[in-house]
Amino acid sequence: MTTITDPRTPVDPRTLAHMSRRGLDDLFRRSPPGPIPAGRARGTAMALPGSIVDGVLGGLVRALWWKGKVFDPKAGELRNLIGPLGYPAIRARVYQDRSWFADGQAIILDYSRTSFVAQKIRDEIRQVGPGLYLGQVYWGKRRVALFMLEFPSPPS
Repeated sequence: MTTITDPRTPVDPRTLAHMSRRGLDDLFRRSPPGPIPAGRARGTAMALPGSIVDGVLGGLVRALWWKGKVFDPKAGELRNLIGPLGYPAIRARVYQDRSWFADGQAIILDYSRTSFVAQKIRDEIRQVGPGLYLGQVYWGKRRVALFMLEFPSPPS
């Protein structure tokens, strides 16, 4: 289990994948929203952070159901990449607003008016590293899971 005590410590997907729920919560609280992302992001579900089975569960979720998201900041929306082939579906509105979880702003992924299937879902994301966002998933007002989004590095 990884703990980050120095806010200057680089955070990468491997570090996030080994952090406890408490560590992830602390990281989210002290991270800025960052810019609304653009393009395709690889998603990793984090249902039981810090546990030995979390990596296995995240891999199964990615293989069978959810691969990530594609953001279109000009339209103010995203689509989730669903199923084994990553079909773009389940649209959400994307905007900045007050976080339900932590003080300050977060990027909100709001499904309430765009999806019958996911209308009770609200996600919040904050940027925790270059091209790396940590997310909170709410079902109604109840926080039910975490996830990370990895955007490819721009060519140098």
